[in-house]
Amino acid sequence: MGDSIQHPQGKLIRFVVGEILDVAVELRRSSPDFGKWSAVSLSGEHKRMLWVRPGFAHGFRVVSADAHVLYKATHFYVPEAERTLAWNDPELKIDWQLEDEPIVSTKDQHGVCFRDAENFD
Repeated sequence: MGDSIQHPQGKLIRFVVGEILDVAVELRRSSPDFGKWSAVSLSGEHKRMLWVRPGFAHGFRVVSADAHVLYKATHFYVPEAERTLAWNDPELKIDWQLEDEPIVSTKDQHGVCFRDAENFD
């Protein structure tokens, strides 16, 4: 299946202002949870943090009108090594808790389906 994930980052995510729904997807083929996702609500009000281990895809949906997210990462960001999963992948079936049609970034509009993604470990 090609080379393994290049420059994986672990991320400690903290929310300062607003609220997000934070989602992580297990990408390590060696894990019994490969392809499974989990979601947690983070807000400036409750001050919880989330640790996303290296080898996980990570994304979030902004719930509030304003949002300020802080990351501490285990590795420098390497743009050419970044890959993007389709946020609405029918196989992953992530529940983004949407009520209306979302506004999706250009990068996220071009994400690939989990099944078609390459280079998992």
